[in-house]
Amino acid sequence: MNARRVLVVEDERNIRELACLHLGLEGYQCVPVGDGREAMAMVAEQPFDLIVLDLMLPHLDGVTLCRALRRHGSNRAVRRLLLTARDRDADREVRRGGVPDASP
Repeated sequence: MNARRVLVVEDERNIRELACLHLGLEGYQCVPVGDGREAMAMVAEQPFDLIVLDLMLPHLDGVTLCRALRRHGSNRAVRRLLLTARDRDADREVRRGGVPDASP
C-alpha cells in the first residue's frame, strides 16, 4: 500500500518540519516546500492527496496558489488545508472567494 502524499507549503521552517514530522508519524509521505512558486512547480510535476499551505507565502501567496490550483492541472480536485496566523473577520472572506484586506 502506498503512503498518501501530502504537500506542505509553509515558509517557516520550524512549522514546516513539525507538520511533516506529525504527518510522517501518521503514515503520510510529506513533501515540504517553502514558497508558493516552488509549490506550483511541485504540483505541476506530481499528484498529491492533500495540500497543506500557509496563506502568507513568499513569491506567490496561498490565496493565489489556491485559485491557480482550482483552474489547472491534475491537482485541481485535491483538498487543501489552509494555515494562517491571520485572524481578522476580513480574512474569512477568502473562504467566500473574496480578497482579504491587505491593511494591518
